[in-house]
Parts: sequence; structure tokens; C-alpha cells
Amino acid sequence: MASLKIPAQVPSPSDDSEQLRKAFQGWGTNEGLIISILAHRNAAQRKLIRETYAQTHGEDLLKDLDKELSSDFEKVVLLWTLDPAERDAFLANQATKTSGNSIIAEIASTRSSLDLLKAKQAYHARFKKSLEEDVAQHTSGDIRRLLVPLVGILRYEGDEVNMTLAKSEAKVLHEKIAEKAYNDEDLIRIVTTRSKAQLNATLNHYNNDFGNDIDKDLENGSEDQYLKILRAAIKGLTYPEKYFEELLRLALNKMGTDENALTRVVSTRAEVDLQRIAEEYQKRNSVPLDRAIDNDTSGDYQKILVALLGRDE
Repeated sequence: MASLKIPAQVPSPSDDSEQLRKAFQGWGTNEGLIISILAHRNAAQRKLIRETYAQTHGEDLLKDLDKELSSDFEKVVLLWTLDPAERDAFLANQATKTSGNSIIAEIASTRSSLDLLKAKQAYHARFKKSLEEDVAQHTSGDIRRLLVPLVGILRYEGDEVNMTLAKSEAKVLHEKIAEKAYNDEDLIRIVTTRSKAQLNATLNHYNNDFGNDIDKDLENGSEDQYLKILRAAIKGLTYPEKYFEELLRLALNKMGTDENALTRVVSTRAEVDLQRIAEEYQKRNSVPLDRAIDNDTSGDYQKILVALLGRDE
């Protein structure tokens, strides 16, 4: 479930556009006004605000936000204001440039087939090449063999499951993992092509038939980059709320907050399943997610994060 809270009576895009313009004027930026508007509008409403702002003022709202804001607050506002497909395209492009292969796997595995397709279309429109092309260019070896089909294949989204196939492919996975053949073409094929429902059925058979969670058998804790990406892809495909909970736990619980991960999770999941992720976080850590964010962040950055989490200030 989404955590985003939208008021019962939403002002017109024209009114929101004018209020944002006012927030940029005078002796200082009115960050509170920016939060009160943008952190309480959905993607369609934010898109209309951007279009109205451009028509009325002849300027790009994102560029004005970029000029007026700074630091982590600026990053989360800019990411959040983007259309979801634009945002994923931007994040994926940044990841290709910074060896952020786990972020590529995250986008490919936790989005629906339709959302991934829209992100790839946005990527093509903005960067004039395909996401697959860039991933192939910036990776090599086993990581390339895993990531290119992971971003390239359009998965079946339905609930239909072939249980005979699930049982046989669970056996294949177990055999390859027992041999430590983590880069085996059949293992990669199963992970990158099967529907999420089919993969879940396969992993349930794996657990029941062989007595272990696949994550543990994939050398959980290993720092091998390929294995980390493979585990991230499998968890993202099958238990996205657990994948994002772990990401938030690592971002908030280590020495020094990982603001990039925190910003990415909150801005990409607030309209999707951030409430469910927050419930998973509290169950796993015995601390509400908003309190953990309060403890690790401050100022306007903290305010917009908890607003997107659905907490009324």
C-alpha cells in the first residue's frame, strides 16, 4: 500500500504552480510550502503542476527547484517531482555510470512489467539509446549475462502457475547452487524470464523440498558482486517489501546514514508500497520507520521524508 497522503480537496494545478512560484521569491526559499504541496500530490498531479508552471512562467519547475534547493533535500524533491518512469530512467542511467549494478537489478526486479517498459521508453527518449545497450556497455562477464536479460525481458504478469514446472525448476536451481554454478545459463534463465508468481512457486518448492531458503544457499553474506546482485534480483522479484526493508535497515543502522539509498527508497515507493515496507521495518526492527528516520535525519530533508511516509506533522 502507498503511504502518500493527498488532501480531500486538492488545489488546481494553477494554484499549486503559483504557490510554488511564491516559495522561490523573497529573501529565502519557503521550503515548508514546497513540502506542503509536492509531498501531497500524486504523479499525475505533479505532472500537471510541472506543465502548468512551464506554460505560466516559461520555465522548468525542476530547474527552478534545482536553483533554490540544496543537499539531500534538493535530491529527494527533484527525484520525487519526476514522473515515475523518468525517475527510474534517471536512476538507471546514474547507476550505469557509477557501477551501481544492484540499483539496475532493483529497478528491473521490483517494478511491474508495464512500469519497467515505461522506464525503458523514458530512458530511450532522454538518453537516445536503450537501457539494455547502456547496461551491456558498462558491465561485463557474469554480471552482464544476468543484468541484460533482467532489464530486457517483458515478464508475464498474471497469477497462472505451472506447479510441475515449478518443482522441476526448483530441482535445477538446487543442483546448480549445490555445484556453486551460480552463473549457469539455466539458473540465469529461470531468474530472468519466469513470472513473479511462477518464480515464487519455484522458490516455495525449493524451500520445502530441500529445506533451505535459496538466499542462504546463495552464500548470504558473501561480498561477491555477482552473488549480491543475484540475491537482490531474486528478493526484489519475490519479496520486494523485504528487499526494501533490508535496504532501509542498512541505510539507517550503520555508522553514517546512507542518504542516497534512503532517498531512493522513499521517493520510488511512496506511491507503491511504502506503508507495507514500513510495517515490515517495524516488525523486523521493533522501531517505527518514521522514528528511525527522525533519529538519523534532520531539517527539511527529514520533514519531506516523513511526509512522504504519510505522517502528519
